[in-house]
Amino acid sequence: MWIVYKASESLVWTTVTPADALLAAGAGVLAGAVNAVAGGGTLLSFPALVALGVPSNAANATNTVALCAGYFTGARAQRSELAHFDGQKRALVTVGAIGGLVGAILLTISDEELFSDIVPFLILLACALLVGQPWIRKLAARRG
Repeated sequence: MWIVYKASESLVWTTVTPADALLAAGAGVLAGAVNAVAGGGTLLSFPALVALGVPSNAANATNTVALCAGYFTGARAQRSELAHFDGQKRALVTVGAIGGLVGAILLTISDEELFSDIVPFLILLACALLVGQPWIRKLAARRG
């Protein structure tokens, strides 16, 4: 099995061992399960890709695309729980799309070393937000 990614204007081909494939598949399945239950599966799948030697920028893009199907099916499955956001749907989708576009542009124009240096802090921030969800929900509920 082969994996290919872009590094410095050229494509890099590398072999994937059965153990690597098992790690990637296991992390992907586990990340999908975590996302289905509570979110945060990226915190499992992204580090697995980096551990397999995929550069951070490519791992981020691969991870995002790989988990998109789960995001869409999860949103569809929970549409009744999301119904109370109907009045805010357009604003939420707009903010999400703009944030995604800005993030994609920044990822594309930043160099690999800079992104790799920032990644640990982004992961810590994501962990803090996951842990802080109960308090963030209470604060949001109080604010209206």
